[in-house]
Amino acid sequence: MKKTLATIWLDGCSGCHMSFLDIDERLLALAEKAALVYSPLVDLKDFPDHVDITLVEGAVSSEDDLKKIRHIRQHTGTLISLGDCAVTGNVPSLRNAVGAESVLRRAYLEPDLIHPQLPSDGVPGLLPVVRPVHSVVKVDVYLPGCPPSADTIFNALTALLDGESAHELRTRFGA
Repeated sequence: MKKTLATIWLDGCSGCHMSFLDIDERLLALAEKAALVYSPLVDLKDFPDHVDITLVEGAVSSEDDLKKIRHIRQHTGTLISLGDCAVTGNVPSLRNAVGAESVLRRAYLEPDLIHPQLPSDGVPGLLPVVRPVHSVVKVDVYLPGCPPSADTIFNALTALLDGESAHELRTRFGA
């Protein structure tokens, strides 16, 4: 039976998902071992009750991100922080130095805007600080890089799908 694989995108640029797609024809080899059951790359709206492996791109910067990552952690066997935003907060965390309110004021309330106003309808509230994934939930494997190479992603996923434990993978990848 195939294992299940999911990818999610929190606060980041989608570069890690582009690197995942850069696996190119090796995606077919992964598809023989795993079914992609949730991802921004497919049209599925609800995270499944159980996923074997989930790749998480991006930092936790909004109330929605926090809710989503906690839910996903509860329903995932092996959680992988994919890329520097997930691992360290990276670029999204640059706002931590000035604060969420300051960023919102600068972006939406500058006097030279035609209709300055803070967005509210359908827009998640920002957390006071941007956080890496491991500061919110347990992470099993870290794949740093901005973005990690397609080879790194492929090799890590192949090892897990072939039965290597997250501990063995961390030892091999040095994280």
